Amino acid sequence: MRRRSFFTLAAGTIACRASAADPLHREVGVTTGSFMRHITAGEFRIIDLPKIMRDELGMKVIDLMTATLESVEPRYLERLRKSSADHGCVITNLKMNQKGIDMCSADAAERKRALDEYKRTIDAAALLGARWVRPLPGNARPDLALVAAGYRELIDYAAPKGIGLLVENFGWMQGDAAAIPDIIARVGPELRAQPDTGNWTSDEVRYSGLAKAFPLAVSCDFKAFEFDAEGKHPRYDLKRCFQKGWDAGFRGPWCIEHFAKDLKQLLGEMVMIRDWLKAWMRP
Repeated sequence: MRRRSFFTLAAGTIACRASAADPLHREVGVTTGSFMRHITAGEFRIIDLPKIMRDELGMKVIDLMTATLESVEPRYLERLRKSSADHGCVITNLKMNQKGIDMCSADAAERKRALDEYKRTIDAAALLGARWVRPLPGNARPDLALVAAGYRELIDYAAPKGIGLLVENFGWMQGDAAAIPDIIARVGPELRAQPDTGNWTSDEVRYSGLAKAFPLAVSCDFKAFEFDAEGKHPRYDLKRCFQKGWDAGFRGPWCIEHFAKDLKQLLGEMVMIRDWLKAWMRP
């Protein structure tokens, strides 16, 4: 048995989609990238999010992004993990969005630098109690052999810590409906999908890409942009995006990624999207 397969099997649930017995089954959460402008403006701190999740949003799943963390020092990470647990929340994923690194670079030294940085971030994810991490794809289409090699190295590093690896349609993948299943086929089933409903170049690619990615998914970034005066989402059909996942057997978590200049408006619209998702999941 390959080393990474052994560790993945030993870790049990790290690469599995939510089943009816899984606490993430049918859950709705948020991605912390939604708050980036408010963090930058000093209006919001992620350490306060678990209480807001419980008291204002009525959700428990937190999908973190590295740029929204105040620190990766162990004391801060342990404090955030404790706050999440104390407020009934769970940190599921850490999006590794470090800029200026490329684990698929043609330059071996640059690949090593990127992989070393990601491994340090995986250590941080372990302190947070995260189930998954997600490296950031670049804008230029890379050598897919290097993509696969990079993911395998990170899988080997993360699996003994109980952490799985995710791939998201970002950067060069946004125009390729088959990119997620193609990468997973090259890497192996230890790699799972986290489709983003918004990161596509056209509706044709979007709905085709979601249909191909959702059968391999364990989490979803349910991205919504601005709403019009009637409360509709003109950018694309949110319910159709949901239905692609539901028809593929995906049952959560659905992590809302949404943006608004006003923080109160943002929280209110997150609740609105939550209620839509909960209604669409019935029966």
